[in-house]
Amino acid sequence: MAVYALTGFSLVSLLSFGYLSWDWMKPSLVADVATDPMEKSLPPTFTRPPHIIFILTDDQGYHDIGYHGSDIQTPTLDRLAAEGVKLENYYIQPICTPSRSQLITGRYQIHTGLQHSIIRPRQPNCLPLDQVTLPQKLQEAGYSTHMVGKWHLGFYKKECLPTRRGFDTFLGSLTGNVDYYTYDNCDGPGVCGYDLHEGEDVAWDQSGKYSTFLYAQRVSKILASHSPKEPIFIYVAFQAVHTPLQSPKEYIYRYRSMGNVARRKYAAMVTCMDEAVKNITWALKKYGFYDNSVIVFSTDNGGQTFSGGSNWPLRGRKGTYWEGGVRGIGFVHSPLIKRKRRTSWALVHITDWYPTLVSLARGNLSNVQGLDGYNVWPAISEGKESPRTEILHNIDPLYNHAKYGSLQDGFGIWNTAVQASIRVGEWKLLTGDPGYSDWIPPQTLTNFPGSWWNLERLTDGLRKSVWLFNITADPYERYDLSEQRPDVVRTLLMRLVHYNRTAIPVRYPAENPRAHPDFNGGAWGPWASEDDGEEWEGGREPLKSRNKKKKKKCKICKLRSFFRKLNTRLMSNRI
Repeated sequence: MAVYALTGFSLVSLLSFGYLSWDWMKPSLVADVATDPMEKSLPPTFTRPPHIIFILTDDQGYHDIGYHGSDIQTPTLDRLAAEGVKLENYYIQPICTPSRSQLITGRYQIHTGLQHSIIRPRQPNCLPLDQVTLPQKLQEAGYSTHMVGKWHLGFYKKECLPTRRGFDTFLGSLTGNVDYYTYDNCDGPGVCGYDLHEGEDVAWDQSGKYSTFLYAQRVSKILASHSPKEPIFIYVAFQAVHTPLQSPKEYIYRYRSMGNVARRKYAAMVTCMDEAVKNITWALKKYGFYDNSVIVFSTDNGGQTFSGGSNWPLRGRKGTYWEGGVRGIGFVHSPLIKRKRRTSWALVHITDWYPTLVSLARGNLSNVQGLDGYNVWPAISEGKESPRTEILHNIDPLYNHAKYGSLQDGFGIWNTAVQASIRVGEWKLLTGDPGYSDWIPPQTLTNFPGSWWNLERLTDGLRKSVWLFNITADPYERYDLSEQRPDVVRTLLMRLVHYNRTAIPVRYPAENPRAHPDFNGGAWGPWASEDDGEEWEGGREPLKSRNKKKKKKCKICKLRSFFRKLNTRLMSNRI
């Protein structure tokens, strides 16, 4: 048997360090904080709907928070989680758009047509307009609703914008990946544009401000101008800690001892985001919102390991259906929680926030049909059993079919070449190609590569198309039980068949040249008219820019971006 090693380390040495035997229940990492029994007494009764602050981070790895044993400093998040309820059986989606769409609609992506990949900047596609969104339901309940940060749910026409989908105000980016200072985003060579918007206008004047700080400052400004007697919902979707890896250098300096440059920059971004959350929490207290508030913290998918993130000790990374891609960091902090300072192992999925938060807001769910989420507030606040017993991670018929999958391998009821994953009770099933499958320790060594070894090579895993794990007993997905328990495999395949019958067609239209920022004054933004269909691909010539000043300004921004990136690169070589 071949043993893959690097710089003197081997699988045996890793085991000797205890890496692969990391105790899932180790008190210092995830267990309850010792408290006085009186601290579990009931909180003040809800006298009015609570203020809701939902914080979503981008590409933060499962390992990359202090209470999961990380070497990254997150004192604010650690304290908020310790004083609230940590969700250690919490699931998200493996990439950006799917997680965000399921949060906003409370539906699996097979029920919105977004089951394949992400919404790309030039696609005439967005969150289906027939979906009643979470902020719209909260508006019905009397809430003021605000969004700050990354949208990534489509923008090809104005009806798709956040301000048309339930948010009273919006400051943020529409695409999925922008420069933290210049807000430029390139979707291929020569297809670049500015992407920071205030409401439905381009926020040219905010260029140069680091997005993590800018967004936290906007939240504080919103709170300062709002009465705490009126309920408010703020959705804070940080760009951090998605690439590009950019941070104020004073935060990078804290991690100067880290040999791996990507990990060093990434760690700085996480700590900077932690400080932004501290400022938001401080504003809640300063302006009188805190005592009647609910703060939800969630990641959107697993960490990207070759960009500094770590999901250790879980298997896989962002973009995969292994636990490292779909098990998220999550916690709830609120004075209104009845049983605080504990860890919850209740099964929770990102779709559950829709019915949970609408119920907290005393909104009406009776006219919303087909939700896949559950109200999990009793499980979070009181420690009751979760109403959720299974999660459909996804069924993606467009993803590359696995070479060795077949209908025969799926007992004649499911083609195992199709990428799909489901959890039912303690069992998790994966079919097709689940994605990159290594266990990747934190990248702490100089020039540390994406992976130290590939255990899949030792088991010839690439010739498989079905995996089964008892995820409760084996959260690291080390022991495939598909051959030992064909009865369970068949049962879970039947659940996939059931869900697949309810799926709607995939919405993944071809890119449209009219989306080019050069036809929109140099910025990313809507390009289709209100009369065009939802998957409009157009046939008319691109509209020429009517705003010459903005176009010139964008050129200046691009020049500034070039010199800033050059300076950042030079500084990186010094640090």
